[in-house]
Amino acid sequence: MSLEEKLRELEELRRRSLEGGGPEKIKRQRERGKLLARERLDLLLDPGSFQELDWLVTTRGAPLGEVPRIPGDGVVAGFGRINGRPVFVFSQDFTVAGGSIGEMHAEKIVRTIKYALKSGVPVIGIWDSGGARIQEGVAALHGVGRIFNAIIQASGVIPQISLVLGSSAGGAAYAPALMDFTIVVDKITYMFVTGPDVVREVTGEEVTFEQLGGARVHSQLSGVAHFRAANEEEAFRITRRLLSYLPDNNEAPLPIIDTGDPVDRRDPDLDSMVPDDPHKPYDMKQVLERIFDHGSLLEVQPEWGTSIITAFARLGGIPVCVVASQPLVLSGAIDINASCKAARFVRFCDAFNLPVITFVDVPGYMPGLDQEHGGIIRHGAKMLYAYAEATVPKLTVVVRKAYGGAYISMGSKSLGADIVYAWPTAEIAVLGAEAAVRILYRKRLRAAENPEEERKRLIDEYRRTFLNPFRAAELGLVDDVVKPSETRYKLYTALEVLLKKREPRLPKKHGNIPL
Repeated sequence: MSLEEKLRELEELRRRSLEGGGPEKIKRQRERGKLLARERLDLLLDPGSFQELDWLVTTRGAPLGEVPRIPGDGVVAGFGRINGRPVFVFSQDFTVAGGSIGEMHAEKIVRTIKYALKSGVPVIGIWDSGGARIQEGVAALHGVGRIFNAIIQASGVIPQISLVLGSSAGGAAYAPALMDFTIVVDKITYMFVTGPDVVREVTGEEVTFEQLGGARVHSQLSGVAHFRAANEEEAFRITRRLLSYLPDNNEAPLPIIDTGDPVDRRDPDLDSMVPDDPHKPYDMKQVLERIFDHGSLLEVQPEWGTSIITAFARLGGIPVCVVASQPLVLSGAIDINASCKAARFVRFCDAFNLPVITFVDVPGYMPGLDQEHGGIIRHGAKMLYAYAEATVPKLTVVVRKAYGGAYISMGSKSLGADIVYAWPTAEIAVLGAEAAVRILYRKRLRAAENPEEERKRLIDEYRRTFLNPFRAAELGLVDDVVKPSETRYKLYTALEVLLKKREPRLPKKHGNIPL
């Protein structure tokens, strides 16, 4: 065969690869409101930067039925750039056998993750698949397992981002969940281990794809998703922005930029943001937006575990992780979902050397039968473990309430916080004044001529004695009591010094977090 003939053959194979599953399948993909695999990569990556790898790979054959032998085997993989930074990517092609994962399809994804790992750069996966390829039997299951293993081995070494832009079904649904961040899109994302047909057959329940595993379900109820987008283009914008906060790998420098926001900027409005009435709520997001660089706050899982805010932000251009109580939700009390959300976020940030800054206004753990039976002890312990395990710079600001065990879990000195600041409004104690007086002075109140008047007097006395930051400062548990308007500069100067922090730990294989 001459060179010309070989080149013609190559062109024909390329044409078949670009056509995917053919015009009819492409038409159906568009009718579902979904982009094609390569179109997605074109929108995600810097223009002209994508270089495809392994596009000639095809299935070895299927013992249980025919599978189209299309070059690429239903997944487009390679490398490119986002804002000039190299990344490895793969994008499943639903027009080829429903994006199903066969042996070679899986091998391409595994290789892509391994390329990223060896190169020390992030990997981004676009998932659009019906799950393991039934026709290939156990070989397909082995391939899915290899994907899981590759993601797990890369965890904590390189950032891994999933975009679920279609189905992610069966055992394969675990792949996006194993990555660091999962982005979903309204009306096209469906994630579930067992689909509606199986649910109907086993339980008798009638349920739609959207009800079972739609974008809103995983953003608000299950906690699987970290970001929810209205469309694919917004999902790509979120991905590009998220990546801007993350280093290339766990040994790479942080991506520090000049945001143009002066580090010594003071905001007088912060001095009056916390209400005098300790029972009155306020929006912690407004506090955070005034302290960190303008427009830099990117909230993670904003619809789940909402009594705690987790977010990326910048302080003097330095990317940081923010964990903050949200008094607008449950008065800032920590529940099961908030515990899991904060713990996983802190562990991610620690793995990639991103400093953790915590803002505290927490009255305690959420009480109730459902919380206790649901395992608030076990889930709350995850948060304690994550903070104590983290060796990155840890700064804490006690804004108002810091009561009981919940105070300990929110980046306290006892869990290894490097520097703790308190606002003058801070109330650090085992219990709030009302609860403490009710327990401590039960007999005195029963014997009092005017129990209500005596109760008020004792509450005022308890507040003056204990519910202020000065007692904690006397014990060295608070390093400084600062004016709210000066918080930004205080945090920045401390962060600048702590960026090179080193904290050796005892040698061990790994700890045993209470999962």
